[in-house]
Order: sequence, then structure tokens, then C-alpha cells
Amino acid sequence: MSIHYEFIGHATHRFEMGDHAVLVDPFFKNNPATSIAPDSVTADFILITHGHFDHIEDAVAIARRTGATVISNFEIVGWFRSQGLPEEQVHPQHIGGGYSHPFGHVKLTIAHHGSGLPDGGYGGQPAGLLITAEDKRIYIAGDTALFSDMQLYKDPQVDLLILPIGDNFTMGPDDALQAVRWISPRHCVPCHYNTWPPIEQDVHAWADRVTSACPSTVVDVLGPGQGIDL
Repeated sequence: MSIHYEFIGHATHRFEMGDHAVLVDPFFKNNPATSIAPDSVTADFILITHGHFDHIEDAVAIARRTGATVISNFEIVGWFRSQGLPEEQVHPQHIGGGYSHPFGHVKLTIAHHGSGLPDGGYGGQPAGLLITAEDKRIYIAGDTALFSDMQLYKDPQVDLLILPIGDNFTMGPDDALQAVRWISPRHCVPCHYNTWPPIEQDVHAWADRVTSACPSTVVDVLGPGQGIDL
């Protein structure tokens, strides 16, 4: 079976993996980069890379409405418990650890960033997500700087690489291009750009650079609600 990927906007993503809907870093209500309403989204699982508001803002409300299981690091899962989510609705993991969920296998990878929660609480270490499902491999780098260990994720081949390119808070266009060179994915989706002035980028110029430097990688520049099938 194929996987359908949908770009929500900024750094929020949604997947249909077999019979399961998987939402990543829900940020809707105050997200200038999307017109999609949080109440219109279904989810069986919610994955959280780190605790910043632009990755977690709508997660509690969506989890309560849908009954979705929240998967994140130990500290963030503890915060969801404090927000009233029952034990059966949370699953803690941590960096380097993997687990086979009903939709596929999730491993939390290194990400060099911060993870403070919206209420000022400690959000543990930020993470990337390495997901294996439906015979496909997806690497969501999360908010991160470039780091050389990204080269380790090249084999087996990544079918979809999702990278921030906005600079200022994360890697910028040059470092993101280097990440694509190292990982050599089949598809690459840029994210975390043009939401606010400090992260404005010419995404089409970046896509042209990637296409020139990495001709085997298809760059998918997507608007809110647009997607691809893997």
C-alpha cells in the first residue's frame, strides 16, 4: 500500500499510512502559513518533535477530540499527561529509541534545537523522526541545525525527506542543500520557511539548486493541503 503525505503548512504534516492517520507537530489556529482548520483534521496518532508553540499549539485539543495517541519524548509526554490526557493516549520514547506502532516503526533521531514548552516547562531534547511504514522510509528532520550524522540516515534510502530551510531558527538554504546531498532522498519537501519575516526564503530558487546538485531527488514545493503519494 502507498503512503499519502499532506503538507499542512509551516512544519505541520499529515500522513495516511494504511488505515491510520498520522499528524506531525499540529500548529493550526495561529499559523499564518495555513488556512486549514484544526477541527477539520482527523488523527489516530500525533507525533511531536519538540515543545515549541509552533509545533504543539493544537495538539492537546486535537488529541482530546480524536482520541489520538500522542508520541513524543518522555518529558513532552509527561506534559500531555499534566494536560489531562489519559495514560492509554500517550507513548513516550527518546532519542535513539525506536518502537513499532500500529502504523509503522518510529525512531527518534538527533535534532540540534530547543524544546521549551508553551507554559515555560522543560520539553526535553528536540528530535527528528525516522519513520518506516508500508515499505517506505521517511525522515522528518524537525527543527535542527545541520549535523554530520545526517549522513548515517542515507542507507537504506529515504523515500521522503522533510527539511527546514528558513534559517534564523533552523538550518538555512545552504545547509539544507548539504543535507539533501548527504541523504540523497527520492523526494524532498522543504518546510519552516516564509511563515514570519525572519524565515523568509525563495523556496523555488532553493528547489532549483537542489535539482541541479541532486538530480535524482524530486523536490516537492507544496502549499497547504497539497500532497504526494509515496
